[in-house]
Amino acid sequence: MTDRDEYFLGYRQVEQERLQRQAQELADESRDFFGRIGIGSGRHVVELGCGPQGCLDILAGLVGPAGRVVGVERGEDSVGLAQRLVADRALGNVEVLHGDARATGLPRAAFDCVTARLVLVNIPRPDEIVQEAVALARPGGVVAFHEADWGMHICDPPLPAWDDFAALADRYARANEIDLYVGRHLPRLLRDAGLVDVRVHPFVHPYPPGHARRTIHAVFLENLRDRLLAQRLITEAALAEMQSALRRHLEEPETLVLSHLFVQAWGRKPAHP
Repeated sequence: MTDRDEYFLGYRQVEQERLQRQAQELADESRDFFGRIGIGSGRHVVELGCGPQGCLDILAGLVGPAGRVVGVERGEDSVGLAQRLVADRALGNVEVLHGDARATGLPRAAFDCVTARLVLVNIPRPDEIVQEAVALARPGGVVAFHEADWGMHICDPPLPAWDDFAALADRYARANEIDLYVGRHLPRLLRDAGLVDVRVHPFVHPYPPGHARRTIHAVFLENLRDRLLAQRLITEAALAEMQSALRRHLEEPETLVLSHLFVQAWGRKPAHP
């Protein structure tokens, strides 16, 4: 695996744990999303970049015993954790494969729905994953992505460390060919890949005191620590100072924190070429 192909936030244990928490935090909006696009009993679904849990359990419940869910994940540790989840919860209709979301090796035009959550914002060349998703969907099937756009994540009162981290993350992302603003481009990516009837559902959440995602910038900074230092984008002392300032400000109950812009977008693969 080359640096260019690495997941934005890395594969450290702390990131695996964050992804497992995220699966619970985003479960309700994912259920709403799947209800909106009509995933039901008997469907065959692929989740690209499922991580250690993703939406596998939710999808398993929706498609039922007559359906099938295939998770595809590149990180070996994540695959192991996802397979353990499947075994522990006796999800007999779920299979987790170790593979690349750009070239899954799965049958073409064979699935009712292909989906991914917060994958494109973390990887280079997101259009290649969209193209693979479209190739996997059957004619008339649905391709659906739940993505983020960093442009709307704000706090008030303003904090220099917040702005400095946003600029640092942007520099790191650009150096590694990652688009932190892919959410706003998502509908166009779907149309360019040949989907029709493309629909969009954008939303923003407040993160009040005590919310699990209120300190997500500080968590991201810790997860990126080794890479930021290795690429000499920041010194260790400056990183520690930034993280401390972020946590102090976010612990203030009167600080307003709004989430990234989230964009759920989906479209249908034409029934006829």
